[in-house]
Amino acid sequence: MTTPLSGTQFELVFGDYTARIASVGATLRSLTHQGRDLVVPFDADEVRPAFRGATLAPWPNRVVDGRYTVDGVTHQLSLSEPERGHALHGLASWLDFIPLEESADSVTLAATIEPQTGYPFRLQLRVIFTLSAEGLRQTVMARNTGNVPAPYGAGPHPYLIAGEGRVDDWTLTLPAAQVLLVTEDRLIPISLTDVATEADGALDFRTPRVIGETFIDHAFTELTRDGEGTAEVRLTAPSGTGVSMSWSTGCTWVQVHTADQPTRKASRRGLAVEPMTCPPDAFNSGTDLIMLNPGQLASVGWSIAAL
Repeated sequence: MTTPLSGTQFELVFGDYTARIASVGATLRSLTHQGRDLVVPFDADEVRPAFRGATLAPWPNRVVDGRYTVDGVTHQLSLSEPERGHALHGLASWLDFIPLEESADSVTLAATIEPQTGYPFRLQLRVIFTLSAEGLRQTVMARNTGNVPAPYGAGPHPYLIAGEGRVDDWTLTLPAAQVLLVTEDRLIPISLTDVATEADGALDFRTPRVIGETFIDHAFTELTRDGEGTAEVRLTAPSGTGVSMSWSTGCTWVQVHTADQPTRKASRRGLAVEPMTCPPDAFNSGTDLIMLNPGQLASVGWSIAAL
């Protein structure tokens, strides 16, 4: 039997939830609740469109120019975003993960990032997807199995769907007080600013409001959290349906993108919500960057649920 283009398939079911996971990139291929899509799906026998649903490691977002320095040694990564000249979304997204444990509502996948040009470090990755009455929980764990400290960051890349319509129609709640400004052409980080003052508050969604024609492709931080340290983004449709994404203190940043595309048919179909352990270009700024010592384990997770 021929393996689908997106890799080995795993279907998880719990109550009204169904999740489909693809092994290439430990990718969330689809997630439904009572048959309603909560993320933008793609077909099993399809090369995953860009990073839709992929696990991002050992860095989320961008490394500017693909170049960074660790302990006085400069490394040059392949430029996987050639139009802007950056290394985008890590090295794990096209690895074929293997299953370690499977059940009706959970799967654990594993892969190794081998030392290579630009990233001469070895990381052992474990990605766990679990369905419950609270929705889908994804946990990403990385252990440095090399003999030198390794720079590390992680995140997911789902495109959330609130219900009928498109991004323009949906109401967003984003509990972030600061936004990272970037250059218009190459999205290189410039500085942090308050969401209330940037563009007359156009990026301030701390109070729920309709997204409308607002363009968003920014990293946000200074997140408001509940008593357990959880931050939550909520997206609702006019009909009352919706989807939420929540994460713990391990992710201090979130990238949000309205998924504007050149062709209107595909444009603004879902809202990318990407909790991140570090901001764009953390390999150079060092901001919230994890330096994994030999043998050290880092673990972080997030959840998606129907509203």
